[in-house]
Amino acid sequence: METWIADAVGMLGTLLVLVAYYLLQLEYADPKGLSYNLLNFLGAVFLLFSLCFNFNMASVVMEVFWMGASLIGLWKFRRRDGAASQSTS
Repeated sequence: METWIADAVGMLGTLLVLVAYYLLQLEYADPKGLSYNLLNFLGAVFLLFSLCFNFNMASVVMEVFWMGASLIGLWKFRRRDGAASQSTS
């Protein structure tokens, strides 16, 4: 694969993580919400993909933990959403 493609995917991942952070700081995103956690998870996935071509162990470790934290947020969101839909049924 061309290295510029891996770099572009990594830059897209960086953009997603930064957008999530800015939306949070501007109070447009809820840290418990779907969009915030999804942006963080997808950003980490794209960054991890780019690290497969431009390896850096410290960054790989950070992205794996970032994905894990985002997955916890997504799981908790789904659990809350499921509980809310059951209470309205």
